[in-house]
Amino acid sequence: MSSYQYSFSRAAEPPGRGAPRLNYISRTQYSREWNSNLHTHGCAEMFFITDGHGRFRTQHEEFPVAIHDLIVVNAHVLHTELSQIDSPLEYIVLGVEGLEAMGGAKGYTMLHLHSGWRELMGCLELMLQEAFEARSGYENVCRCLLEVVLVRLGRQEELSLEPEPSDSRTSRECGLVRRYIDNHFKENLSLDQLARLAHVNKYYLAHAFRKEFGTSPINYLISRRVEESRFLLRETDHSLALIAQMLGFSSSSYFSQCFRRVEGMSPMEYRKMK
Repeated sequence: MSSYQYSFSRAAEPPGRGAPRLNYISRTQYSREWNSNLHTHGCAEMFFITDGHGRFRTQHEEFPVAIHDLIVVNAHVLHTELSQIDSPLEYIVLGVEGLEAMGGAKGYTMLHLHSGWRELMGCLELMLQEAFEARSGYENVCRCLLEVVLVRLGRQEELSLEPEPSDSRTSRECGLVRRYIDNHFKENLSLDQLARLAHVNKYYLAHAFRKEFGTSPINYLISRRVEESRFLLRETDHSLALIAQMLGFSSSSYFSQCFRRVEGMSPMEYRKMK
């Protein structure tokens, strides 16, 4: 995957409290090394598909995407992108803190932009140029361009973007741990390790995480592994032993035990259904 990203400091923060803030902008082009694992971010992401064809995957569904499509994914929502090999996917992403797509419980929304695409691309290309050159005042320029993009998108009747309500944001520690699990669930993780990462007591972390997300950190880790295993069971012919090894389970029998507890059936029963 060919990708480059430019991050912005707090100097790019808008003057008003609660206003969306630009965290980063990136451009990505598919290559055969593409790693399509479900993951999350601590801010909303706005995907502008600039070329190619592919599919956008969330925890619960997949849907096709192509040029002129915009996908807005809220913070902490699992997602990944998959490209067609014969039509490589390309996109520009804005990472925006304090923004929420009003897409209901799914936590994301998608829109095919029929008009105004060229003007939006002009803003995004200028943002990339400003970030690359990093000349004096470039962060303020990019902040203003973000405001232009959001205003123009706000004119689309099919799209509803709102400032993220402060009471919907997870605590810093729990959000950090959840994002770490989402990005490292294949590794051998323990509650002690996660607590050290968040600089909190492990008992506090277990209590706070359950209060925020309704499950313990370790059970969330297991559910993430099982979620990824469902994809591998559907889309590959890998053995259970290989899938267990790939996803960090200590053995294939432990993998089967966890899968049955989460899904109510064995991995092989699930594979036969699909």
